[in-house]
Amino acid sequence: MTTVDARGLACPLPLLMAKRAMAEVPPGETLLVLATDPEAPIDLSAWAAGKGHGYEERERDGFSEFALTRSLLD
Repeated sequence: MTTVDARGLACPLPLLMAKRAMAEVPPGETLLVLATDPEAPIDLSAWAAGKGHGYEERERDGFSEFALTRSLLD
């Protein structure tokens, strides 16, 4: 699983880093994004929905963890 650690970075960097990393993730595989930016859930969920990627969000101690599963059609 590929992980992007965007903790401490402000919008739009977590989204931009996720987009770049997702280009290298095979269809059906998951990208894990770690972020502290309060805008990250909004940006990542909207982008994932628009691309047809799976999206799961989990709160961790001091940051959020986003599991983005690449669409089989992307």
